[in-house]
Amino acid sequence: MFARTEAVIPPTTISAPSPIVLIPARMGSTRLPGKPLADIGGVPMIVHVLRRAEAAGLGRVVVACAEQEIADAVIAAGGTAVMTPPDLPSGSDRIHAALATIDPTRNHEIVINLQGDLPGFEPGALTALLNVLDNSSFDIATLVAPITSDAEAAAESVVKAACGFEASDIAPVLYFSRARIPFGAGPLWHHVGVYAYRRAALERFVAAPPSPLERREKLEQLRALELGLRIGAARIARAPFGVDTPEDLARARQELKETLKKSFTIRFGYDSLSLTERMTSDADQFC
Repeated sequence: MFARTEAVIPPTTISAPSPIVLIPARMGSTRLPGKPLADIGGVPMIVHVLRRAEAAGLGRVVVACAEQEIADAVIAAGGTAVMTPPDLPSGSDRIHAALATIDPTRNHEIVINLQGDLPGFEPGALTALLNVLDNSSFDIATLVAPITSDAEAAAESVVKAACGFEASDIAPVLYFSRARIPFGAGPLWHHVGVYAYRRAALERFVAAPPSPLERREKLEQLRALELGLRIGAARIARAPFGVDTPEDLARARQELKETLKKSFTIRFGYDSLSLTERMTSDADQFC
């Protein structure tokens, strides 16, 4: 059901295969409880992500909520929220449940799953993601970015994608791992966990039980590969910064502050020390 009756979007006139962007959100993060409502510059994090998705201009954007307080924040910001069962095991299950509620007539055959903890996500990356599915041989699209340090390559928290780019910015992904792959000289790719599914692929994925390699690596995207679904990746310049811990949240707040200061500089310029100090103080008020 929808969070409130006034949040219901009027029936869409967009025909398939128009995309829909779904943002799964739940309060139960173990490392950062209440994460979707974490304040960043006076705005809940989930609203930052909502605005990024809207800026991409791809179509409908809906937040799939596990709790009413998330829905209330989204609706207060002018967005649309749909309630989903709080005990669903993953974001993929949550967007699938939301889709059944908001689009029973299947107007949307492309479903984008945007994580709700990426407040600095570049809207243009969603267009790059969607372009992968222009190739009809791919069932699922995702994103990768270059790994830039040995520490990043060695970190188990950074998922690596085995894919090879030549003349194109799109390539099939053959495997995902927490280990450093592939072996040998050449670029390594940091997997960005944002997906675009063909609707039939999403339905097949969530209907299947966790697969052997998924359980071993603790990576649900391996279930798709073990089902025989083809995943294509678009490469982007850098991996977006995710917020998982209190330290990450502090960094996100600082990055917003720096972004605001830069925007003031571009718009007004600095022609005196006093003006610099004034604009810095104005930017600080947002953070």
